[in-house]
Amino acid sequence: METKANYILIGAFTLAVAIFGLLFALWAANYSSEKSFRDYHVVFNEAVTGLSEGGVVRYNGINVGTVDSLDLVPNDPRKVIALVRLEADVPIKTDTKAKLSQDGLTGPGFIQLTGGSPAAPPLVSVDKREIPVIQTEASALQNIADTASRLVDRMDQVLSEQNVKRMANTLESIEGMTGAIGDQREDLRALIINARKSTELLEKTLATTNRAIEDIDRELVQELPQLINKLDGTLSKMDSAAGGADKILNENRAAISSFANDGLAQLGPTLAELRLLIRDLRQVTDRLEGGPAGYILGRDAPKEFEPK
Repeated sequence: METKANYILIGAFTLAVAIFGLLFALWAANYSSEKSFRDYHVVFNEAVTGLSEGGVVRYNGINVGTVDSLDLVPNDPRKVIALVRLEADVPIKTDTKAKLSQDGLTGPGFIQLTGGSPAAPPLVSVDKREIPVIQTEASALQNIADTASRLVDRMDQVLSEQNVKRMANTLESIEGMTGAIGDQREDLRALIINARKSTELLEKTLATTNRAIEDIDRELVQELPQLINKLDGTLSKMDSAAGGADKILNENRAAISSFANDGLAQLGPTLAELRLLIRDLRQVTDRLEGGPAGYILGRDAPKEFEPK
């Protein structure tokens, strides 16, 4: 009986220790998960093709978490909301950006986190929601798709029916112009020949003009010293004449001043007397013309007899 009792006690003790260890492990795992990870939301404005639940989240190429779930935004099905679980010590800042990336061309998709300047505050200190939201930016594939879409739109505008008609009309005009030019080939050839002859004649004329200018320049260079000497002599004579005139003015300054003050003052009465003299002379002339003998002898002309 004692042996069986010992086995029962040992078994019960072992089972209790196993249960306690299992409970402790579960508690430690739950505590570790709550202390080591933090949840965030990432809202994409594009399709998340290639990304799946359990996918990798990387920060500058380093694995920092996983994708827990993917769902459509209830009020806007054009957007996709991803719940990601990241390590608690990952520095998620307000300027941290998330975008969809892919390993190569055929690899699985993942979420790439970038940015996060040292001066920016942590996201959890600004976003007070239960699950903070990391801002997103367009992926490389989305940028390529947007660019391709814009190119297609522009090509549609360029290749519209109206523009196609215009290009067809332009080609027809060019073809007609080419045909007209082909028909006038001989005239164009003659025009080119005349233009070539005119060019040759112009070259000869320019050469002759150049030689004439060189001859003029040569003669001017030869005559330039003599011209300079003559000009120098003329300037010297003008300087001497100016000096003589200045000397005469200085020597006769008193006489000129006296004439300006007294002579000009007497010029007015002299002109008045001259005017009177001219008037008297005009009267004498008139009387001489009327009867010179009577005027000279001092009597009037005899009156003609008029019979009554």
